[in-house]
Amino acid sequence: MTILGSDPFMSTQSDEANRPASSPAIPPTPYVAPHRKLSAQLSQLIKGYTLALAGALLVIVIAFAAVLAPVVSPYDPIEMNLDEPIQPPSTLHLFGTDSFGRDVLTRIIYGSRVTLLVGTVSVTVALLLGLPIGVLAGYAGGLSDRVLMRAMDALLAFPPIILAIVLVSTFGPSTVNAMLALGIVYAPQIARVIRSTTLGIKEEVYVTAAHTIGVPTHRIIWRYLLPNANAPVIVQATSMFAYAIIAEATLSFLGLGTQPPTPSWGEMVSSGRAYMQQAYWVVLFPALAIVLFVVGVNFAGDGIRDGLDPRYRRSMH
Repeated sequence: MTILGSDPFMSTQSDEANRPASSPAIPPTPYVAPHRKLSAQLSQLIKGYTLALAGALLVIVIAFAAVLAPVVSPYDPIEMNLDEPIQPPSTLHLFGTDSFGRDVLTRIIYGSRVTLLVGTVSVTVALLLGLPIGVLAGYAGGLSDRVLMRAMDALLAFPPIILAIVLVSTFGPSTVNAMLALGIVYAPQIARVIRSTTLGIKEEVYVTAAHTIGVPTHRIIWRYLLPNANAPVIVQATSMFAYAIIAEATLSFLGLGTQPPTPSWGEMVSSGRAYMQQAYWVVLFPALAIVLFVVGVNFAGDGIRDGLDPRYRRSMH
C-alpha cells in the first residue's frame, strides 16, 4: 500500500491537478550579473538625463575655466595692445582681438568669473531674504501673511529687469550693486515658493505631533519645514541663476553693471557693437558664451527638477 505524498512523482501530479487552469506557471527569475545590472542602470540614467548631464558638463567646464583663468588664458585680459586692434581669429588669437588689441578669448574666460560670481551672490541674497519671509508668512498666517505677501506682490508687479535698473541707478553702477539689486528683485519669487510649500507642510501629522509634545517653533521650522521644502526651492534657485546671468549681461550692456576695463560678457557685447560690421567676432563670441552658459544651466536645472520629482523617478524604473 502506497502512502499518498510519499511518492515525489505522485505529489507533482497532484500539485498540477490542483492548480487552477487560469493560473499560468510562474517562470523562474533570470539571474543578472551585478556588472550588467549596474551598466543597465547607468544606461537608463544617461538616457533619461542626457540633456541634464550635457548641461551640467558645460557648466562645470566653464566653472573650471573661471577658477583656472590665470592658467588657461593665454594673455592679460586688461592690458592693451594697440599694435593689433581688430584682428580676426587666428592661431595667435583664436577668437580675435577687440578695438584695444585685447584677446577676446582671454576676456571671455575672465568674464566667466564675473558671471559665476553675480549668479551665485544674487541667488544667495534672494534666498537669505526670501526664505525667512516665506516661512514666516506661511507658518504664522493671519495678518503677518497678508502684510508680507502684499509687499512681495508689490515688488512682483514690476518687471524684474526694470526694477533692477531702478535699484542700480539709485545706488550707482557697479558689480556689487548689480548683485544686490538682482537678489532683491528675485527674493519675492523665493518667498512665494517657500510660503506655498510651508502652508502644506505645517498641516502634516508630524508637525502637529511636534506641536503637541511642545517642540519649540524655531526647532519645528529648522528640523521639519525647511528640509521638506528644499526641493522646490532648489529648482527655483537654479532657474534664478540663469535669469541672473541674463540680467547681469543686460545691466552691463546698459553700462549699469560691471564697469570697464573689468571683462564682462555683457560689457564686451556692448563695447563691440560699434564694430559689428567689420569685426563680427567681438560681439559673436561673448554672445555665444552667454547663450551656451544659460542653456547649460537650464538643462542642468531641468535634470535637478526631474530628479527631485518622485513621479518622474518612478517612471524611470
